[in-house]
Amino acid sequence: MTFIRVTVIDREGVSHELEAPTDMNMNIMELCKSAELPVEGTCGGMAMCASCHCYVESAHGETMPEKSDDEEDMLDEAFHVEDESRLGCQIQLADALEGLVIRLAPVG
Repeated sequence: MTFIRVTVIDREGVSHELEAPTDMNMNIMELCKSAELPVEGTCGGMAMCASCHCYVESAHGETMPEKSDDEEDMLDEAFHVEDESRLGCQIQLADALEGLVIRLAPVG
């Protein structure tokens, strides 16, 4: 199994260093849920809700795949959207994301 380090900053500002497997086809939303962080993933990862909205705080945002039309459409309806906003369900864990830092977006 291959792992990368991902830092998730929760809504209270607490950093969580997580080991994330890159060979299980997981995404950030699933990683957060497995670590029992407050991410709902109401739609199950289909980019149909914004309950996994997060901000990419590391430089990885520039090297990630572009947002899909579905992700852009959902973020257009979300609250607290910033330039570095992404849906966690649309960020697949990969070796290139070693050291990724994300912050969970506020709810509502």
